[in-house]
Amino acid sequence: MNRPEISFEFFPPQNLEASFRLWDTVQVLAPLAPRFVSVTYGAGGTTRDLTRDAVATLHKSSGLQVAAHLTCVNATRDETLGIAREFAAAGVSDIVALRGDPPKGADRFERHPGGFADSCELIAALRDTGDFTIRVGAYPDKHPEAADTAADVAWLKRKFEAGASEALTQFFFDIDSFHRFRDKCAAAGIDTSKIVPGILPIENWKGAVRFANRCGTPVPQWVIDAFETAERDGREDLLATAICSEMCSDLLDAGVDKLHFYTMNRPELTRDVCHAIGVTPEVRLENVA
Repeated sequence: MNRPEISFEFFPPQNLEASFRLWDTVQVLAPLAPRFVSVTYGAGGTTRDLTRDAVATLHKSSGLQVAAHLTCVNATRDETLGIAREFAAAGVSDIVALRGDPPKGADRFERHPGGFADSCELIAALRDTGDFTIRVGAYPDKHPEAADTAADVAWLKRKFEAGASEALTQFFFDIDSFHRFRDKCAAAGIDTSKIVPGILPIENWKGAVRFANRCGTPVPQWVIDAFETAERDGREDLLATAICSEMCSDLLDAGVDKLHFYTMNRPELTRDVCHAIGVTPEVRLENVA
């Protein structure tokens, strides 16, 4: 099994304590030499300023390649592209371009007056600037608003045609979901080497289930049963590490060479999974006589 290329997702801190947690997370995971790290954008654009500040700080101080999430929600085209120009001015050349979740209390996405209608419009506008490497989302399990998985594949193909260079998938619990999705993408003419599976190490079981329900990600009964047993025995972390490590190993055996981890700003389990699949800190020898 070859050493995969990895990347990590963080979310922006909303208070001083969370800022320290993010920095601690970066310090734990940076030695694993990720391709890039990304910083999320809250539902409804609620963390727009926090994301911008976190991206600029990480880019300046961490030495990592930082990708900023950018969405279409609650902003005009000019406002959204203005944020992109701020990223470019700060030296950030990677963007994860997403339509974005509806604001809290809204049932569905509504185009802002003067805003982008969907992610493909945003991707094309970012492409035309020539300033960015553009990554996008993909959905092995049907997106909650999609008619079926064929619609998800069609949307992903449009995103690549609009200018995306890579897709990061939503997390999944059933590895066969990813394989079926990748096969459908290949049949549609999509270069599947550009589809990177998203991995969620389960730091908090109940939180992961809530997250999955919001995203429309099915949770297999065997996973539910296993965590219920592990919780009784106090072995949740051991189980989570085992499940996630086995999933990553199976993906690598199937030819995947890149993995994207949703860290939830809690690095220990992600680090342990990376170690289990052969991704260990890169040691640099300096000033050796």
